[in-house]
Amino acid sequence: MARYQKIKKISKQRFNSARETGMKIYLNGRLLDKSDAKISVFDHGLLYGDGVFEGIRSYNCLIFRLKDHIERLYNSAAAIMLESPLSKEGMVEAIVKTLKANKLKDAYIRVVITRGEGDLGLDPRKCKNPSIFIIADKIALYPEEFYKKGLEINTVPTRRNINEALSPQIKSLNYLNNIMAKLEAINCKVEEALMLTQDGYLCECSGDNIFLVKGSKLLTPQTSMGILAGITRAAIMDIAVKRNMAVSEAMLTRYDLFSADEVFLTGTAAEIIPVVKIDGRRINNGKPGNITLVLKEEFSKLTKIDGYRYSL
Repeated sequence: MARYQKIKKISKQRFNSARETGMKIYLNGRLLDKSDAKISVFDHGLLYGDGVFEGIRSYNCLIFRLKDHIERLYNSAAAIMLESPLSKEGMVEAIVKTLKANKLKDAYIRVVITRGEGDLGLDPRKCKNPSIFIIADKIALYPEEFYKKGLEINTVPTRRNINEALSPQIKSLNYLNNIMAKLEAINCKVEEALMLTQDGYLCECSGDNIFLVKGSKLLTPQTSMGILAGITRAAIMDIAVKRNMAVSEAMLTRYDLFSADEVFLTGTAAEIIPVVKIDGRRINNGKPGNITLVLKEEFSKLTKIDGYRYSL
């Protein structure tokens, strides 16, 4: 048995080593092995979180709603006065190039634009050349069992940043607000944290948007509450409208959560995942709801037709 475990460990190490060598990262116009893809310790994206990013999914060689993701990426960059070295068309080409280099039909794609290398001061003018890197890989944000049985989440003390401090529509590299909330969820031994606004209204989770089902209505917090206008969120709302559901963006409270018929989360990485317990309280009967499952199935269909097609 000990010998078998040793062989298994060596095989795993070799697999991981081969995988690292085989993975190609796009960095400033070049495709590099993972071990060779490096940025400067003086890059302001690292030193100060000065940069923006997007998380994008591809499904069977179709990049889901790529145009929307690119638009949001460049809007985020414009909001912090960061000029991308690539045009939007050039960015699409770079993403496809990265996917092809890694021979990926199904992938999670992380696109990052940093302010670039500067000095130890804050002054962005010292950063002459912004950096771009693109990672294409597999992702499993939650174990498969949670998609079948449902997720448990907690509301946490950490409140969402207020709009006046930093617009939630900017997907910046500074995610400390979200990370602090995630740590509180981990301390509570649950998978996800639900953040509230400064006034106690529902906002969003550390990495996902939230939806409630009440009767035949689909409810979600308003963007004015400080949430990111998620692309998966928008897709779900489109699907619900086409199924003749009443969809409403509202000011919601924990009371609305606890009295909801169903609750689920949405996000590029998470896709759609049911929530069955919040703050230790079961939602309805503690099982994924029928409407959640229908919307999940319809979203899966949408990922096969709505996006940018490429070939390997």
